[in-house]
Amino acid sequence: MTPKELTTALEALQKEVRENRVLVHQDEKEREIAELEQHMRKSDFWKNNERAQSVSQRHAHLRAELSLWETLEKEVNDLLALAHEAGDDAALASDIEKQTAELRARFARMSVTLLLNGSHDERNAIIAIHAGAGGTEAQDWVGMLYRMLMRYCERRGWKTTVADEHEGAEAGYKSVMFEVQGASAYGYVKSENGVHRLVRISPFDAEKMRHTSFAMVEVLPELDDAADIKIDEKDLQIDTFRSGGKGGQNVNKVETAVRITHAPSGIVVSCQTQRSQLQNRESAMKILRAKLYAAEQEKKAKEKAEVRGEFQSAEWGSQIRSYVLHPYQMVKDHRTDYETQDTAGVLDGDLDAFTEAYLRWKRG
Repeated sequence: MTPKELTTALEALQKEVRENRVLVHQDEKEREIAELEQHMRKSDFWKNNERAQSVSQRHAHLRAELSLWETLEKEVNDLLALAHEAGDDAALASDIEKQTAELRARFARMSVTLLLNGSHDERNAIIAIHAGAGGTEAQDWVGMLYRMLMRYCERRGWKTTVADEHEGAEAGYKSVMFEVQGASAYGYVKSENGVHRLVRISPFDAEKMRHTSFAMVEVLPELDDAADIKIDEKDLQIDTFRSGGKGGQNVNKVETAVRITHAPSGIVVSCQTQRSQLQNRESAMKILRAKLYAAEQEKKAKEKAEVRGEFQSAEWGSQIRSYVLHPYQMVKDHRTDYETQDTAGVLDGDLDAFTEAYLRWKRG
């Protein structure tokens, strides 16, 4: 780029950054940060550990978000000032051009966060994957999706905790559920909610026939106990049993696993991977709270898609995304029409492009 072109490019980026900072609603978030800090200074703040962690996470998220935009704008301004002084220095101009490209790429990534404007987008998430039509094939597909989503969480630096899992007889899982802790985890991973379809040559078929399998991914926001979800202990049937999964020396020796049935709704949740019955009960209640909230939101059409999406049976014709491994390589999202031939990358957790396409599609 010529010095003039560099200056023009940086001025355009500066304008875009300033316009997008307005969309961040900095004044509102600074007020919220002040309110949270006032709450965090109270002597009984850590009395409710779950609520305290939720508040602390929200505070840290807001501070980090504002800091990122402030830093970006400062760096763009500084680079623009340097571009004005570059003159005919070719080496300096080349370095400025490289830094401009890096700032532009960072701005593109940050602008995606502005699409996270749902009422629970900043929360942690609960993900459950269930095998649909396809028997062993579908159970193996659950295992592949489980790995894909865990890798996606790992790439983003999120913490994951398995809450419940039921292994398939030959491969994969009949179902698996795990919790995800991280900044705006629900906002990002909600794009995976729905039926996922796999087409491939079956590794379980001696004749090497092509098979189609389905699995349902359910994504829920994790709610703290301050949420407007009323659970009457009298409506709960709580059973304990011996865990069949991994979890320490108590597994298969004492009844640490917990199953909770909510009589009015018929919702049943279980947790068996924690080391104590108390921990499993706490996790199960967290999951129940999220499921009850989702069920309530389903009654409200205007919020249905935002929280859980329309529940569809895991079968042909209802998929949100198809993964074709044979006779060609392609992953296509049927809502956004975004597709890629990098099936290996997607199955290894590279979902950023699908997430961004979904968020932009939702925003309309």
